[in-house]
Amino acid sequence: MNDTPLGQKLRRLIAANGPMSVSEYMAHCLGDAAHGYYTTRDPFGAGGDFTTAPEVSQMFGEIVGAWLIEAWRLSGSPDPVALVELGPGRGTLMADILRVAARVPGFRRAASVQLVETSPTLRKHQADVLGAPGIDVQWHEAFGDVPGGPLLLLANEFFDALPIRQFVRIGATWRERVIGLDDEERFAFGIGAGRLDHGPAAPNGSILELRPAADALMTEMARRIVEHGGTALIVDYGHADAGIGETLQAVARHAYADPLEAPGEADITAHVDFAALARAAEAAGAATHGPMPQGEFLVALGIAARAERLAGDANEATRHTLRTALERLIAPHQMGILFKVMAVTRPGVAPPPFAFGRI
Repeated sequence: MNDTPLGQKLRRLIAANGPMSVSEYMAHCLGDAAHGYYTTRDPFGAGGDFTTAPEVSQMFGEIVGAWLIEAWRLSGSPDPVALVELGPGRGTLMADILRVAARVPGFRRAASVQLVETSPTLRKHQADVLGAPGIDVQWHEAFGDVPGGPLLLLANEFFDALPIRQFVRIGATWRERVIGLDDEERFAFGIGAGRLDHGPAAPNGSILELRPAADALMTEMARRIVEHGGTALIVDYGHADAGIGETLQAVARHAYADPLEAPGEADITAHVDFAALARAAEAAGAATHGPMPQGEFLVALGIAARAERLAGDANEATRHTLRTALERLIAPHQMGILFKVMAVTRPGVAPPPFAFGRI
């Protein structure tokens, strides 16, 4: 049975209040203050449950850092500017960005590091990694807490962890999917009372996913960019065009898991709907660029040449490591296509490589 501490808490909540939405279940599993997945552990790397691009190779962070500096220049080189990362993990990506930024003194002086992180465990890791002299880091619980003014915002594998709602096509209507308990007190999907007033036509039993938390955050980010200037870069796995179908998934120890098993012990995510993010940003007056497959983005910005420079006079073992990392980041069968990159700017700004068109 689902006998994790969080599982026991969720069973009590369901017994008292009835089945909960998928969105509520995700929020508990990932963010519960005492037992949530992200609030209680370091899930990254070979010893954790999954590996993100910054953990694969420093090349990813260096390319992103160079891109952010160019985006800063295209935005008029604002000083000061908030360098914001949502969900910064261990701090690896920001450390790589700051290493590149140190070569551009004007940018480094202008940028203040602002990290949006709710996990005490991960905040400690970030402080350890970024605790070098001269680096002033401020932490925030939510994006809305970041000080006002121009910003350069990065969200790498952040939107996929925001709670989603699911609806099931029942006859001519869309009914909300919920999570309750079966006869053996195990978590099970069911159909709740909530329904959509409007929804696409689809076969009976189809699943539709909506992402109100992601849309609301994108709206807030876009308004900030339109009003104060700056750029956002979103890197995540998902779809360029919205569609029908379930993408809810769980990962534990680098393997797929059942989202309803062991609540609080596995990462639960859903594919990002980039089309919906773009609509939210554009409705707020911003311009969007992409999404572009991660492989195309990195190749266009010179990651292959960077790998060659790093290889230099290195031994064969190091060269093999670099080749393997490069393939993982850009190859179509690895992260190259499933992961996508989208930028958000003020209208009239065209950052590379989006300005180049498809390569």
